[in-house]
Amino acid sequence: MLRIHFTPEDFTRIRVAGTPDPLWEITCSLHRLQTTRGRWAYADWYRTTRGTLAGTGLGAAVRQLLVPVLPRARYLPDFLTPHESADGLDRGLAAIVDTPPARVAREVRTLDRLSGAPSWAPRLVERGTREELVKALRAYHEAVVAPHLDRICAGIAGERVLRARQTLDAGIDGLLAGLSPLMRWHPPVLHVEYVEDRDLYLGGRGLRLVPSYFCWQSPISLADDTLPPVLVYPLHDSRPPTAVSADDAPLAALLGRTRAAALRSLALGATTSELARFLGVSPSTATHHTTVLRDAGLITSRRWHNTVLHTLTPLGAAMLRRAPAAPGGAQDTHVDFRS
Repeated sequence: MLRIHFTPEDFTRIRVAGTPDPLWEITCSLHRLQTTRGRWAYADWYRTTRGTLAGTGLGAAVRQLLVPVLPRARYLPDFLTPHESADGLDRGLAAIVDTPPARVAREVRTLDRLSGAPSWAPRLVERGTREELVKALRAYHEAVVAPHLDRICAGIAGERVLRARQTLDAGIDGLLAGLSPLMRWHPPVLHVEYVEDRDLYLGGRGLRLVPSYFCWQSPISLADDTLPPVLVYPLHDSRPPTAVSADDAPLAALLGRTRAAALRSLALGATTSELARFLGVSPSTATHHTTVLRDAGLITSRRWHNTVLHTLTPLGAAMLRRAPAAPGGAQDTHVDFRS
C-alpha cells in the first residue's frame, strides 16, 4: 500500500496532466509487452507493434536495452521518467542524458538489488551509453507510440474532462475519491494499492497526477520521495476503444443506427444532454437509448448532482473493436519479436 499524505498546501498544488507524458507512455507500453494482463484492451496496438518490431533492429533493442532497464517489476530507475518529460519528449530525453552519474549508479544498483539489472547497466554512468539508450527510446516512441497519439490524446482529454467535472461538482475530495477503484481517499491520506508498503509525504510540494493510456490498473509513483511527487494512473473506463472499425454497418445492424452512434459517441464519456445534442434528439429520447445500452451492459451511468455522465464498460468498448485473436496466443508473456 502506498499512502500519500497531503497537507493543506498540497491541495492547492494538485495538477492533472492534460497531455501524454511521453516517457511514462513509453514505460507503460513496454510493460504491456511484458504481460498478457489487460492485453484485450490494447489488442489492436499489440498486433501493430508486434508487426512493427518483428525481425528488426528496433525489436532487438527493445528486448536487449529497453525492457531490461524498464521492467514490469517492483522497481525501475526514476531517472528514466524525469519530471522534464512533462514538457515533451525532447526535454525528457535530454534530462536522461544529463542525469548526474552518481545518481545513475545509485539507481542502477537499486534496480539490480530489487528487480535484476542487465550486465551492461553499470555503463549507464557513461554519458555515451545514456545517449545510445536515448536513441533507442526515441526510435521506440516514433515507431510504437507516436502512430497512436491521436487515440492517446483523445483518451487523456476525456479523462481530464471527467476529472474537471468531479472537481467542479465535489471539490478536491471528489477528485481524489474518484481517481481509481485501486485508490481510497481517507482525508488527508490517499491510499493506493501498490507493489510495496510505504508512505509518501508531500510536504507542501503538491502532486502531479498523470493519466496514462498504457497504464493498466496499477498506479505507479517514483521510488525516490525527494523528487517532485507524481502519481501515474490508468484512464477511467471512458478511454476510447483501442481499435475502431471503419465500417459501422454490423454494429448498426445489431443495435440500430442511432443507438450505434450513441455507443460510439460515449467512447470519451458524455452527459445525457451532450448525447442528445450529438444525436440531434430530445433528452428523453437520449435517456431511452442510454437505458437500453446500460441494461445491455454496454455503458455505465454515474449521477453528478443534476447531470448523469455515461461511459463505456469493457463490453461496450469491445463492441467498437475488431476482435481477431492476438498473435502468439493469449498466454504469450514474453517480449519476442524475432518472428
